Amino acid sequence: MHVQWNQYSLPLSTLINYIPVIATVITSVLSLVLARATLRYAEATDKSLALAREEFEREWSPELHIKLERLSANDARIVVTNLAKISVLLQLLQMRKTTLAVPFGRYFLNDPLVGGMTWTENIGKRLLACTGDDFEGQIAAAITFYASGRLFRTDWFRFQIHMSKGDILRIEPVNIAARRVRVLEPRTAETNHHHKVKDVTGEPVPVVGDDGDTR
Repeated sequence: MHVQWNQYSLPLSTLINYIPVIATVITSVLSLVLARATLRYAEATDKSLALAREEFEREWSPELHIKLERLSANDARIVVTNLAKISVLLQLLQMRKTTLAVPFGRYFLNDPLVGGMTWTENIGKRLLACTGDDFEGQIAAAITFYASGRLFRTDWFRFQIHMSKGDILRIEPVNIAARRVRVLEPRTAETNHHHKVKDVTGEPVPVVGDDGDTR
């Protein structure tokens, strides 16, 4: 009986010695599984945060849509839609022929536009001054505005226009803006009373101040 116990004592002691090794292997496997699960959770969290950030920027980042409409042979109007939730303050309307680099007409505004709402104004005379009595081609329009204390400008919205003897025959949108609004100048304490808008040529253009006076 004593001999049989000695026969089994060696494998048992060896097994006892392997227990820490087996525990280490099991711990490592579990650690890898937990690490992989944590990585997947982190990736899912990052995707959720990215989607939330994108949705927030889409809703609260300023974005305007510009549309020109023909009302009659002698009149047209511009429709500016605020696609975001944030309210803006319209400052400057610029219109130009696409063949010219410098905007032909700059019209100063000081009109608030609440998020999700539209702003309209008749521009028949302004459009005629920009195109002339006879014209067939493209006109581009852009809006400069304030939002959250910063100065933005939309990209140029293009429209195909046909004028004949001073009559507006056709206004059709060509395309939407290629880019979203661009920050022109941050609003700081030093620029609260002296704001400037940069058009496509880079020349400074005075903008109506908050008190309604032209700067």
